[in-house]
Amino acid sequence: MAIYHLSMKVFTRGKGDSAIDKAAYRAGEKLLSDYNGLTYDYTRKFGVIHTEILLPDHAPREYFDRTILWNAVERAEKSGNSQLARELEISLPIELSIEQNISLAFEYVKRNFVSQGMCADVCFHDKNDGNPHFHVLLTMRPIEQDGRWGAKSKKEYILDENGERIRLPKSGEYKSRKINAVDWSEQSKAEEWREAWANICNEYLERHGHSSRIDHRSYERQGIDKVPQIHMGAAACSMEKKGIVTEKGNINREIAKVNREIDDLRKEL
Repeated sequence: MAIYHLSMKVFTRGKGDSAIDKAAYRAGEKLLSDYNGLTYDYTRKFGVIHTEILLPDHAPREYFDRTILWNAVERAEKSGNSQLARELEISLPIELSIEQNISLAFEYVKRNFVSQGMCADVCFHDKNDGNPHFHVLLTMRPIEQDGRWGAKSKKEYILDENGERIRLPKSGEYKSRKINAVDWSEQSKAEEWREAWANICNEYLERHGHSSRIDHRSYERQGIDKVPQIHMGAAACSMEKKGIVTEKGNINREIAKVNREIDDLRKEL
């Protein structure tokens, strides 16, 4: 049945991340980084079934080329600890066909990210191990109407009670604070995106005649007295399918046993 799994992370140069490396790995391609001169070759990667780049209407058309897009991102970031890309990894419902899942993912990405000015690199993975999913690499800077990268933040001067700027005594500069130009990194956005995925996924399941539904909330928030299972991941699912016992599989089997005991106890009471 359909399961809910949506994880998010941000790749940063300060941690040694490369936008080109991340894009090449998820797409199963060979890409050259202009930033560090390295070539990242993942053409032997198995299970990549479809990749596509989705752009705002005003983005440069050459950004449909994966190499050009992510090299442009690397050039736009000057700092040694710059945030390069945000990634979402999302499980797809096994009830839907490949074509239906691709349509579902694209509609979700366009509604929530591309419409806000982000470029999205979408890669679908399916190793026939019961864990179809897709990765979305998102740009951290918005694309302005003129096609140039916008600012992540802006400086706002702090004013005194008379509305005048406050000069710092030591440096002589005016007191200021950094204001994010977009709200994409706020915690409320993560919750919004998580809920949006559950909603559109359930729309597709209902549209195509399936009774399964997913919920982005924890069991506790749903008022369900159960212990949640952990996400298996592609490697563990593949091993379990071959009859190889894994630690994650053992944990989930133990959790399933506990939940059955809870159900039995509830019935007795």
